[in-house]
Amino acid sequence: MKYIVPLIAAALLAAAPAVRAQAQKGPDEQRREKMRAAYTQAEKACEGKQGTERRDCMMKEMCAQSKDAKACEERMSRMKDSARSARAACEGKRGEEHDECMVKEMCAQAKDAAKCEQAGRQRLARREKIREACKDKRGEELKACIRSESGGK
Repeated sequence: MKYIVPLIAAALLAAAPAVRAQAQKGPDEQRREKMRAAYTQAEKACEGKQGTERRDCMMKEMCAQSKDAKACEERMSRMKDSARSARAACEGKRGEEHDECMVKEMCAQAKDAAKCEQAGRQRLARREKIREACKDKRGEELKACIRSESGGK
C-alpha cells in the first residue's frame, strides 16, 4: 500500500511531458493527425483493391468516419466534379501555367475564392519543395523522402 502513492506519482510525472506536448499542438496539427489516422484505417479496409474500386472504397471509408457521412460523400462528389471540370478547362497547358489554371478553376466555386487560391498556392509551393528535396531518389528511398519531407509517418 505504501508503494502505490509513489508509483502513481512517478506515472503522473512520466506522463506530464506527453500531456503538455499534446496541449501545445495547434488545431491544424490535431486535424492532420486525425486525418492520418482515418486514412491509415481506410487503407487497411481497402487493401487489395485497385483503381476506381480503391478510390471509391477509400472515399466511403473516410466518410464513414466523419460526423455526417452523407454530407461528406456529397462534398467528395462535388470535389470530383470540380476537379474533372478543372482538368478539362486546363487541358493543353503545361507546367506552372497548368498548376495555376487548376488552382483558379478549383477555387472558382469556393465560398472564399481568395482564401482557397492562397491555400492552393501554398500546397503547390510545398509540393515543389518536396520535389526538389527528393528529385534524385527512386523507389522506396523516394517514398521515404516524400514521407519525411511532408511530415508524414
